[in-house]
Amino acid sequence: QVQLVESGGGLVQAGGSLKLSCAASGRTFSSYTMAWFRQAPGKEREFVAAISWVGISYYQDAVKGRFTISRDNAKSTAYLQMNSLHPEDTAVYYCAAGSARGTTVRPGAGYDYWGQGTQVTVSS
Repeated sequence: QVQLVESGGGLVQAGGSLKLSCAASGRTFSSYTMAWFRQAPGKEREFVAAISWVGISYYQDAVKGRFTISRDNAKSTAYLQMNSLHPEDTAVYYCAAGSARGTTVRPGAGYDYWGQGTQVTVSS
């Protein structure tokens, strides 16, 4: 069993930055693909970014060049550095962990564990 706890959300002006953290419990963190998803009001949850257990990263096109996903296996923590934020980045951001590989990285079904979410609000 893995528990995920997100932190770092908040209110920021357009163009600003935030860094989200996802702290994981359990001893198998290093073997999981870690991902971030988001859900805006009235919209479906969408993939944002993921990083595999060997450090391969994946991004949604809309965030490429602005967001960076990373992980620290020694701290069992994944991060999402978000720069040049836009109002349309406003959403609840969820951390996920699982055995997703290749084509299962982007769909949410590739993950077994989810955090409770952290709100990110970008004002214009």
